[in-house]
Amino acid sequence: MEYFRSGLKSVLGTTTPGNQPTGAEIVERLVSRVSTSTLLEDRRDACRALKALSKKYRLEVGAQGMDILKQVLELDRSDCEIIGYCLDTLCNITSKDTFEEESENNINMQVNVGEQFTEMFLKNPENVTLILTFLEEYDFRVRWPAIRLMTSLVCSKPKDVQDIILVSPMGVSKLMDLLLENREVIRNDALLLLINLTKSNANIQKIVAFENAFDRLFDIIKDEGWTDGGIVVEDCLLLMLNLLKNNNSNINFFQEGAYLQKISPMFELPPNLEEVGWSPQKVSNFLCVLQLVRTVVSPNNSAQIITACQKTMRNANLLEALSNILMASGVPADILTETINAVGEVIRGNLTNQEYFANVLAPSNPPRPAIVVLLMSMVNEKQPFTLRCAVLYCFECFLFKNEIGQELVVQTLLPSNAGVSNLSMGQILCSGIFSKDHLSNWFSAVALSHCLIENPAQKEQLLRVLLATSLGAQPVSLLHQSAVFLQHTSKLQAKLGILMLLAQWMAHSPEAVKVFLNVPGSMAYLTAQTSASEFDNNEELLQGLCAFLMGLCVLYNDNSVPNYSKENLSQLIEKRVGIDTYCKKLVEISRHEVYAKAAKQPQIKSKHSSELLLEFEFCKLLKTLEGVIIQALGVQRDLSNGMSELSLNEHENALLLQYKELIRDQDKKLQDMQKSMNNMHKTTQGLETQIKELQETNTQLIDQNTLLKAQLAVNPSNVTNGPQIIESIKPLSSSIESSLLERVKTLEIERDEAKKEIERIRKDQDDLLELLTDQDLKLNTFKQRLRDLGETIDDDDSDNDNNSDGLENES
Repeated sequence: MEYFRSGLKSVLGTTTPGNQPTGAEIVERLVSRVSTSTLLEDRRDACRALKALSKKYRLEVGAQGMDILKQVLELDRSDCEIIGYCLDTLCNITSKDTFEEESENNINMQVNVGEQFTEMFLKNPENVTLILTFLEEYDFRVRWPAIRLMTSLVCSKPKDVQDIILVSPMGVSKLMDLLLENREVIRNDALLLLINLTKSNANIQKIVAFENAFDRLFDIIKDEGWTDGGIVVEDCLLLMLNLLKNNNSNINFFQEGAYLQKISPMFELPPNLEEVGWSPQKVSNFLCVLQLVRTVVSPNNSAQIITACQKTMRNANLLEALSNILMASGVPADILTETINAVGEVIRGNLTNQEYFANVLAPSNPPRPAIVVLLMSMVNEKQPFTLRCAVLYCFECFLFKNEIGQELVVQTLLPSNAGVSNLSMGQILCSGIFSKDHLSNWFSAVALSHCLIENPAQKEQLLRVLLATSLGAQPVSLLHQSAVFLQHTSKLQAKLGILMLLAQWMAHSPEAVKVFLNVPGSMAYLTAQTSASEFDNNEELLQGLCAFLMGLCVLYNDNSVPNYSKENLSQLIEKRVGIDTYCKKLVEISRHEVYAKAAKQPQIKSKHSSELLLEFEFCKLLKTLEGVIIQALGVQRDLSNGMSELSLNEHENALLLQYKELIRDQDKKLQDMQKSMNNMHKTTQGLETQIKELQETNTQLIDQNTLLKAQLAVNPSNVTNGPQIIESIKPLSSSIESSLLERVKTLEIERDEAKKEIERIRKDQDDLLELLTDQDLKLNTFKQRLRDLGETIDDDDSDNDNNSDGLENES
């Protein structure tokens, strides 16, 4: 402190005790000394003093000194010490953090001063380019504060800095060279800089990946001791995650470059794991590795990339390693939960991986399949909620597009397997559906419903499952007992789980609908819930799902239950609930925030058990059938109220037949136009696909050209005939681009013409529909006039009349 005071005295001169200068005055004198002094040593002392004051008097130093500091960076570049002082000062000025000294000095500061000064600094892009040049300086006093300043700028205004670096010559290359630094403090800060720089910017992510980022990061991880290393390992993994998330190009590069195989050593567990234990940093590192695995096989990626990565993971024994962790003892709960999620996504939709996991055995006595052990955890209310959610997701992934797995679960419930003593998957799920724990009800019902998705055969097989409800009582079907349980349980989550199971079961299955309709009180329960007016504690979801189930009973009804035919159920809905009320209850589900959250992704993301209401596959089913149900109810209502054929005199009958013939002729024209419009739609879609393919080809050529330029710039010796290649590509790319562009214009003209033709057809359709409506009104008028005259009406030709009405409705 004495040294600092003496420095200030030498710069400012002496002051009398009663005339102490203010902070602003001190800063003003220092800035003046930096700008006017001819001696480098004086300027250096003044810059050192500004650095010392830049935390407490950030506003004053930034406002008065920013331009002068930039001037010093340009004019005194040969002196590393003064450059270091200036960079440190600018770093303090632009920092988003609030310093302790500053908070004491500016108690009522309302705005973030650091962000304001960052915005001022970035107004001139050359300032960032200037800082990037200092990264090439090896002197520690320059390179380290330059990295810290860049990090500060990126944290405050990431997009602005990203845009500047993208157009800066060799900007990313200069940053990547810092990962080779042997001074760890510089390398580690460079990692933090790259983590912030690569967030949400696909272009920078691609460039960093092509600059050998993965090789350098894996080298650092290896030197640091894999997952046993410190926070540097975590930083390396976080940077990898930034490069791979939502970036199919980098994921493809990662997979083809055999980087997935380099993850294997991170999953090796020591034999004495329980004795060694898991340090907090090892847990963090391990979680990052698991997230890395999940990123490359995420359901959000393209199917081609997912399949390739899943195959690589199986061949590299990563799936085996993950399964071993799953069954190991002493693994922390959060690690176990994320491993279950990772295993699920590695096997999701991949039959070979699913079959492998089906054969994984847990080290129990006697040995049990790992899936059985996981399901036992899912229905155990003592297990952590997040772990139970992970097991359900893993089980859903196991059944996804896996008819063999779906059949395997259902077969364990059929009567032929009743004598098997070992606990099976199906038995665990059935016990969970009817247990006292409402979460187990929900988990088990949803899990069993996934055995039925896009699998009509298993829907029929599951109808054969019989349950003994009590000693000496006749066994009932699983569907029957589920419907009874629905009526008697008081827990909302249990009700929603059962309703979603029944919906998946009854959709496209008249046999399942028939069984449900024969359950005493089932339709009365659905009717009462759908017509209810209470909306407390997500009751609107329950009412909406009951309405959906009623709709399925109409839509997939084969009229085999006498009292509940399609027409009877339609009239029941109309008279007891009301069509408007019914439709409002049905569409309310898809408007609910719970639906929006559940429909986003297959994995359950609920933080609390109370949020567990709807699930992904049910939301897909609802979206598919919601409109179909409403349309079916409308058609049924129209048919049930339709008028029959009339007994007319010869003249009137001839007139009526003339109208009918005209309607049939116009209906045929409508159908022909509809076919023509559909063909136009297909043609338009084909043209748009061609345009997209041509644009992707053009993008690939541009990326290849850019990559060659980057490789040539980084290391000309490693690129054979680089300039010649680039020069040869230029005319080729230009020629191709010209002929991309001509073809695109042609296709767009054809598409516009197709759209015009479609609009013309639609207009013709509207005109015909108006004519049909007028004719229908006239026909009804004639019928009413006949009634007024006392004519007798019979039902001789009601079918023909109804058919014509149906055609009008369909049109």
